[in-house]
Amino acid sequence: MSDEEWNRVERLLPVGRRGARRVISGIVHMLRSGARWRDCPPEYGHYTTIYNRFNRWSREGIWLALFKALTGSTGVIGTASIDSSHVKAHRSAAGGKGGPSKKA
Repeated sequence: MSDEEWNRVERLLPVGRRGARRVISGIVHMLRSGARWRDCPPEYGHYTTIYNRFNRWSREGIWLALFKALTGSTGVIGTASIDSSHVKAHRSAAGGKGGPSKKA
């Protein structure tokens, strides 16, 4: 973030947190890369710190306030439900031995 952007959001962060700028940079890096939190580069701090701050600040609404301060909008349009689950079946699960059952 630029110094001007940082000045807009610094007041929204919890007081007494050291290294907030580095943590925010780490969180943004991890969200952009899509990597596991465990793979966070060490220059951003310990990965558990990055992960825990992201979760805590999400619960406290800090991210929404940061987005609002930077863009004028929270970015929340509504609610959505995305289900990416799938069921893996055994190759013989399509039917029993000998094909479909016969009706009497």
